[in-house]
Amino acid sequence: MLRQVLVIISLLSAWNMSGLYANDIISRADSAYTAERYAEAVKLYNNAIDSIGSSSDAYYNLGNAYFRLGKNAQAILAYERALRINPANSDARANLEFVNDRIVDKKGETGSFISNTFDSIANYSSSNNWAWIAVALFAFAIIAVAVYYFSPVIIVKKAGFFGGILIFLLSLFAILLSIRAKNIALCDEYAIITAPTTVLSTVPRTPSNRNEEAMLLHEGTKVRILNSVTFPIDSIVSIWHDVEIDNQHRAWINDNDIEKIL
Repeated sequence: MLRQVLVIISLLSAWNMSGLYANDIISRADSAYTAERYAEAVKLYNNAIDSIGSSSDAYYNLGNAYFRLGKNAQAILAYERALRINPANSDARANLEFVNDRIVDKKGETGSFISNTFDSIANYSSSNNWAWIAVALFAFAIIAVAVYYFSPVIIVKKAGFFGGILIFLLSLFAILLSIRAKNIALCDEYAIITAPTTVLSTVPRTPSNRNEEAMLLHEGTKVRILNSVTFPIDSIVSIWHDVEIDNQHRAWINDNDIEKIL
């Protein structure tokens, strides 16, 4: 019994020390940022993420520090990661839009109007929040059905019947939003170009002539990875990704020039 108590005390002590360390490193990172020591702040925020675990706020603060250093690609990557963890982080979303307006490349349309609208709605909240909304709406639908069955008033019965149908459909829509929000959060298809400039190719290798050069892109541009191929060249593995830039542009890019959001 005494041994079990000692183990519990040891675990609680370790947990408290971990919490104190987390607060200390984040506090030092915040202090460095406030003092405009942005390179130090970047290092400390990255240390916090590596040792304590990722969080939306940590990535948001990391993005701010990168932006202050003029590293727009890394700032965009951090804001994107912040939104993957918490789509409701409005500060990260606003800063992401701000930095995206400052990069060189302006992409065309991606996806369709319907899919983009649906994704925009799903991104308003997390998968768990949409699931709870669906449960709450389903409960209201049951109440509306009860009103329909037990109310002696005709107009109330009609309201319960049609209201129950509407609320039930809304609960199904919330379930679809929850599924979509989870898929977006777990999706590993998207990446950010981190190289200052990169020439994309029409073939999965470095372009050997002008005809094989697809386009020139700059840091910060978001791409969707459709396929990947690996080539061993002189004991060095070269990875090339078939990426979609927008609905009109698709080409190959070297793995060294991008970093996945997840």
